[in-house]
Amino acid sequence: MLKVFLVEDEIIIREGIKHNIDWINEGFTFIGEASDGELAFPMIQNLKPDILITDIKMPFMDGLELSRLVKKELPDIKIIILSGYNEFEYAKEAIKIGVTEYLLKPISSAKLLQAVKEVADKIEEEKKQLECIEHFRLQLMEHKKNDKQKLLNDLVYKEVAMSEILARAKQLEMDLLAQCYCIVLFKIYDKGIGMTTYSKEVVDASEKIAAVCNGNEMLDLFERGVDGYAFLLKGESVAQVLQAIDQLFADIIYEIKKFQQIEYFGGIGKPVQRLRELPESFDEANKAFSHRYMGRTNEMVSFDKIEEVQLFEDADFDLTKLDTEKLDRKILTNFLKSGSVNEIKHFLMDYFSGFGQNNLSSLLFRQYIGMDIYFCVTGFVEELGIEAGLPAELGLDNLKAANVFNTFDGMSAYLEKLLEQALGCRDTITMKKYDSTIANAVSYMERNYANDEISLNTVSASVNMSPSYFSTIFAQEMKQTFIEFLTDLRMKKAKELLMCSNKKTSDIGYEVGYKDSHYFSYLFKKTQDCTPKEYRSRGRQKDS
Repeated sequence: MLKVFLVEDEIIIREGIKHNIDWINEGFTFIGEASDGELAFPMIQNLKPDILITDIKMPFMDGLELSRLVKKELPDIKIIILSGYNEFEYAKEAIKIGVTEYLLKPISSAKLLQAVKEVADKIEEEKKQLECIEHFRLQLMEHKKNDKQKLLNDLVYKEVAMSEILARAKQLEMDLLAQCYCIVLFKIYDKGIGMTTYSKEVVDASEKIAAVCNGNEMLDLFERGVDGYAFLLKGESVAQVLQAIDQLFADIIYEIKKFQQIEYFGGIGKPVQRLRELPESFDEANKAFSHRYMGRTNEMVSFDKIEEVQLFEDADFDLTKLDTEKLDRKILTNFLKSGSVNEIKHFLMDYFSGFGQNNLSSLLFRQYIGMDIYFCVTGFVEELGIEAGLPAELGLDNLKAANVFNTFDGMSAYLEKLLEQALGCRDTITMKKYDSTIANAVSYMERNYANDEISLNTVSASVNMSPSYFSTIFAQEMKQTFIEFLTDLRMKKAKELLMCSNKKTSDIGYEVGYKDSHYFSYLFKKTQDCTPKEYRSRGRQKDS
């Protein structure tokens, strides 16, 4: 209910207004009263009414002065002034202050109630407009997030014309023009439940990271779902960019340390001078980022701190001197659980680097380490419960093993294929596990698509997932983003109404979840290549 506060120095009038209107049954809560503006102002600041009714002529502080103070401190409060003065100057001043209604005394309870209800209608209309604006803003944010993910993928994985990249960046309000660039990959996770599951602390810490990045002109933030974040740092020189990276992570880590369960890891790429060289920076960042599988936590690893594996073919190897702690299967299992296909090569290089340069040149050692990885991977796949398991051509017998591990390059190529197949099996099982979750989400969307408040947050909450993780899983399963699916669903329903009813376009937009008819028409034309009116006309022309 809307809250009403009354300021009136004449007690008879004050009591009459208070008791002659059945405020509760009329849909209001009468929360307080005062005899003058000086007494009223601190009470109003504390109670925060929706509607203030005040006399204009009072001792100590009159109604106009009170209205000025209230509008300055609490501008959303609607003010109704009661005045015994039918003078233009008073009304003019009231309008200047921002008073909603100026009523002349004497006034009956019925007329006052009518005025209060009219003000209440204005409040409700403003609330709807604000909700519409907020919903529109959230939808734009979700579209922007998805478009930024696509832009990042095109920057680091595809050869896209620079003119197109810059045009898309401009639409996303991103300025990509700089003298130096650097990609940094970053991920946080709950140390109690690992890298693949989210918790409330992860969600809360993610909000802190977003707040730190907001407004940083040298930084573009890209969310990568289950893979964490990518930061694109830009500047006038390598020194400036590296300094910006240091400052960024000093701020981020300061916030993360407030969460007891949160751990982090980051990989810093190579600074480059051209946008076309960003794939190189990304690849170097990915190499550094893959070190998180080696049991390292709470570190920012730079590309130039990675020790590359150097092989010497004439080295001797003594199996009895092998440090078996280097064969920690937890490292490999961690990667099998949460790694991605494009990280396999970097992961294997990191894994091999722990055994020393000379050992890897020994055939005996390569067979030993290769078979160990093979049995670990096959055991992991068996635990997944996949009947088909790994392809037969990847199976090893003694004769085949000698050929596969004859050279380091041969071993690496084989193990890359082996891990790729294992991750494929894992992802198949994972998506089956989420089949019911995605089905429930789709069902929820089909039931609630007409609700203008439906969003990534509300749908992910309905299936008990974090928005970021749900967004990634949904896109993988449905082959389109959440926003694309919701928009397609709404457009399908809109087209049905356009063809099967005579409803106005604005009414149809409202029925499929868009309060703003202009935004509905804009989206319809963007997705269907014609306006709603043109679509309806085409359908009728076919019928005639």
